[in-house]
Amino acid sequence: MKKAIKLAGAALALTAVSGMAQAATLDSVKERGYLQCGVSTGLPGFSSPDEKGNWTGIDVDVCRAMAAATLGDASKVKYVPLTAKERFTALQSGEIDVLSRNTTWTQTRDTSLGLNFVGVNYYDGQGFMVNKSLNVSSAKELDGATVCIQAGTTTELNMADYFRENKMTYQPLVFDTSAQTIAGFETGRCDMLTSDQSQLYALRTKLAKPADAVVLPEVISKEPLGPVVRQGDDQWLNIAKWSLYALVNGEELGLTSTNIETQMKGDNPAVSRFIGKTGPGGKALNLPNDFAYQIVKQVGNYDEVFERNVGAKSPLLIKRGINALWKDGGIVYAPPFR
Repeated sequence: MKKAIKLAGAALALTAVSGMAQAATLDSVKERGYLQCGVSTGLPGFSSPDEKGNWTGIDVDVCRAMAAATLGDASKVKYVPLTAKERFTALQSGEIDVLSRNTTWTQTRDTSLGLNFVGVNYYDGQGFMVNKSLNVSSAKELDGATVCIQAGTTTELNMADYFRENKMTYQPLVFDTSAQTIAGFETGRCDMLTSDQSQLYALRTKLAKPADAVVLPEVISKEPLGPVVRQGDDQWLNIAKWSLYALVNGEELGLTSTNIETQMKGDNPAVSRFIGKTGPGGKALNLPNDFAYQIVKQVGNYDEVFERNVGAKSPLLIKRGINALWKDGGIVYAPPFR
């Protein structure tokens, strides 16, 4: 009996310690007064600063959503530019609270780095970009090509697999940043640039003559991109997940930054749960009940985020494709607010 009591006491102690650890990141963010978010060094459509230092992009809006949820203010974010090689160390060390930097979710990254992927905010795939003057229509015509690649990314392994599978050779030219890869491509140091297709469209806008480059049709990999947090803080992981899910569910419910105040006055039960009028609200997350309302009101829903950053209202002009909602022929799907 005494042994059982001791074991029960130990279990309670572990639970208490666990609870303290789980609240650590949220407490730090609240005490600091802003969210520290790791982003790219500058990738149009995903995370890039303007001439005044204002950051925009799909990944930036994930950070803004989390700030709206936790602090009630989407502007309370400090953006920390990171290279691909720096990003995971910065998160592991606590330099940032969340990494939202066009990062591919893989088994190795999810299981061996002490990190948790939150979800997917953009479904992508690796592709190739060449200069039109090469007059090629397929990557399979580029045996022996020199290829610009960014270090510390999944593109290196994918590239090796693709060329080996097709019995082709290539010469890699590796750079630390995406800006260096596009500069290498533009100056003719490589025949082809490989990266996620979304990144290729973004990088093409930086060329002096974007129309001179073409993205080839091949897509050689699955690249589910999404935000990442440290392991060991389940509460913070849940906050990050449900901030992302709020963007998606907001679109599914037809709630936008401009109509949510009107829509919340109706009697739609799903909307009532979403805005925290009924249902679980934010209690289990240690957030205000209206955290999802704040996200959509201040940041918008997923459609608004997509279109203004990479879609029809942006220079990239990327179509929704598989990034459309599940009910619209895509694969974007989020658990319900219940």
